[in-house]
Amino acid sequence: MKKRLGIISLFLLLFIAFITIWNYSYQEGLEESYIPIEENSAETSIPSESGVFKRSGLALEYANMPVDEEHQRSLDTYYDNRAYPGAPPSIPHPVKEEMSLGANTCLQCHENGGFVQKFNAYAPVTPHPEMVNCRQCHVVQKTENLFTENGFAKAHAPKVGINNALPGSPPMIPHQIQMRENCLSCHAGPAAPKEIRVSHPERINCRQCHVPRDKKVTDIEVFTRANITENE
Repeated sequence: MKKRLGIISLFLLLFIAFITIWNYSYQEGLEESYIPIEENSAETSIPSESGVFKRSGLALEYANMPVDEEHQRSLDTYYDNRAYPGAPPSIPHPVKEEMSLGANTCLQCHENGGFVQKFNAYAPVTPHPEMVNCRQCHVVQKTENLFTENGFAKAHAPKVGINNALPGSPPMIPHQIQMRENCLSCHAGPAAPKEIRVSHPERINCRQCHVPRDKKVTDIEVFTRANITENE
């Protein structure tokens, strides 16, 4: 009887020792894998990626849409419609009402794109349909004779296909992506400029392979008007 109790006690001690060692090892693993949250990081944060998947439901449709050779947009017209690369595009067609807002007019064509018979063109898809006050940033093209000639020169637009990190690697994103997180809006479908139309919209998560080109952000000093004392 004593021998049997001794064997049971031994197995019980071994079991308790196993539980104790396993629990200690588990807690050690949790502590090693813990990544503390950095409240104040000196590194430049990338813009929100919340819009990346918003049009993912249309990805396969984009892949199956035939190319309309007669109504293709080009990268030249894409940049000609902007004051400078990265600026909001102007509205190249008459608007219904001068004070009309996006939710009532603009989004009718630009929320999901498609061919618009009235303007004989494909409507570019907006990457931010949630911002319904379109006219706050987008202005109507009036006429080329409205302004006098001046010395303003546009910054050079990003080039296509020359920013690969390695030969054959996915090209980097050559522009800022703030308010343009949804890549498919500009790079997929028949309204996309032909030079930057992606061949694989069904892969949806573009940022998995394409990374923004690193841009240095430096602080500038507080602007002080030089002649402030003269005007006082």
